[in-house]
Amino acid sequence: MSTRTADAVIVGAGVLGASVASHLARSGHRVLVLERGAPGREGSGTTAGNLHMQAVHTRRPGQKVPLDSARFLPLQRAASDRWETLEEELETSVEVRRTGGFTVAETEEQCQELRDKHEWEAAAGIHTEILDGDAARAALPLLGPTVAAATWCDLDGYANPLKVTPAYLDSAARHGGRTVAFAPVRRITRNGGGWRVVAGRGAAEQVVDTPVVVDVAGPWLGEIAALAGITLRMTPVAIQMHATVRSSATMSHLVQHIGEGLSVKQVAAGNLLIGGGWPALRMDLAGRSATSLDSLVGNVALAVRVLPFIRDLRLLRMWAGPLAATPDEMPVIGEVPGAPGFYVAGGTYAFSFAPLWGETLRCLIEGKPPPVDVSDLGPGRLMERRSQEDGRIQEDNGPEQENHQDRRSKRC
Repeated sequence: MSTRTADAVIVGAGVLGASVASHLARSGHRVLVLERGAPGREGSGTTAGNLHMQAVHTRRPGQKVPLDSARFLPLQRAASDRWETLEEELETSVEVRRTGGFTVAETEEQCQELRDKHEWEAAAGIHTEILDGDAARAALPLLGPTVAAATWCDLDGYANPLKVTPAYLDSAARHGGRTVAFAPVRRITRNGGGWRVVAGRGAAEQVVDTPVVVDVAGPWLGEIAALAGITLRMTPVAIQMHATVRSSATMSHLVQHIGEGLSVKQVAAGNLLIGGGWPALRMDLAGRSATSLDSLVGNVALAVRVLPFIRDLRLLRMWAGPLAATPDEMPVIGEVPGAPGFYVAGGTYAFSFAPLWGETLRCLIEGKPPPVDVSDLGPGRLMERRSQEDGRIQEDNGPEQENHQDRRSKRC
């Protein structure tokens, strides 16, 4: 097999990899995307496709570390702007629906969370409206009697994840980008000032020399980085989704819960999708993760409590999907310290951030200022270093992580 060259090799053909490929190809870069299986069929194909633009719940069920909602909001604001023009840029429909959404609370503590997030949203330029329980039910009569308050945001919505990733890859292809499916990356080594990437086997083997590698492999992000001798502390998990049978158009808005893991929407086909990050039974990165009956019962019971009409709908199916999470539950994006030309991106809510992360990585690769400040979200905070005194491996928090923690402590 002869060696090819590319301006950038992207590892992972999920929504993030496809977005990066499109942004780079449209800027004139020769792009090659390598995917271990079929494009868009892992986490990006199992996500609910929600566009969360108001603050999200800070913990999934079973999640130990809360995410920093206030830090998320400027990113959500920037991502929202890009979803607004995405279909025009991709020259096709991906079923973007900006129908607005309610975030509900049931306890006084959760109501205070709504008030806190309302202030953060205003500071980030995201307009939300606080409603008491009666006003929320007047606006959305489907809400149940336990809802004590809600916030409304007209930016919330959803898109079809089974259309977004292919549309990005098609966009890249129109500008010369190539995608090779069923080509798992086996080796990544330094090659002069760049990288040599080997993927696939036998007659299908790909050997590519490139100055830039973009690791957007989702739950396998850490495994791909390890091939290049980079240790990143990732904490991938498997979460599950639930879908009802099709029904007549009943609910046009996205509904999520501020204190418990719940998101509900009705898609164009008529099914209701019920999610919110409930854990699958177990993660299996080598195959398919198993679903959990306990999470099914808990997630659906919560959905019925908040939206009682769901109890009359028959459940159609449930499925598990892998999620690339970090120990601090924040996104990771940027160039790896000490590994010039090796970039990573991933973490929770990657679908909502996909248009923004694609543009951000293009800017970083081209040496241009990114559209948002991501200096505290770089991979340095997830790396390990050895103590010079005794050779022990220590966590490398570095100045980026310190800034992140300082900002959180000032808000608390």
